[in-house]
Amino acid sequence: MNTPVQTLETPSYGYGLSLEQRNKVLRNTYWLLALSLLPTVLGAWLGVATGITRSLTGGLGLIVFMGGAFGFMFAIEKTKRSAAGVPVLLGFTFFMGLMLSRLIAMVLGFSNGPALVMTAFGGTAGVFLAMASLASVVKRDLSGLGKFLFVGVIVLLVGSVINIFVGSSAAMLAISVVAIGIFSAFMLYDIKRILDGGETNYISATLALYLDAFNVFQSLLSLLGIFGGERD
Repeated sequence: MNTPVQTLETPSYGYGLSLEQRNKVLRNTYWLLALSLLPTVLGAWLGVATGITRSLTGGLGLIVFMGGAFGFMFAIEKTKRSAAGVPVLLGFTFFMGLMLSRLIAMVLGFSNGPALVMTAFGGTAGVFLAMASLASVVKRDLSGLGKFLFVGVIVLLVGSVINIFVGSSAAMLAISVVAIGIFSAFMLYDIKRILDGGETNYISATLALYLDAFNVFQSLLSLLGIFGGERD
């Protein structure tokens, strides 16, 4: 049975991977994450241009989103060690861009909409760079953080589902703020996990970081639309 190896390169809570192996997973993850932005943008553009997701409101939108998202994530898990893994992941990111198009279309309805979208993108990139930098200097084992963050996501999900039917602006504001905090922390956790050798599959790692970034961007864009949207 393999046991964790403690060296100068691998912390005592490491997983026996060499520094070179961990860096390879991280490098491949970053490349695939950058590539995943292309189908996301394509999906968002298609949704805005055609209005195909305009009717997906309330319970119908929730069913389509949940069914599609969990279906794709199941498929990614099944194919992550095969040649089909990357195409399935990119298909998922296209779907997520399509689902994001309703929010983007709403924000683009403001006179300063394009600027708000770019601000949300820049803010997300800034959060990602900050968390990646922090993960590279934090020496503490953060593996226990995952359980608390997962519970936070469940509470956040339940609150979001309830608010779909309640339609409270104050609740949406609170959910967006909390989501930014939770998924920023998840970025730190997921990147640190790769650095420590806890994640050895770059497709799984990309999926985790993509979901973190997607939720931060969506929440930032919602806040900017609420507070910064300007009408002609």
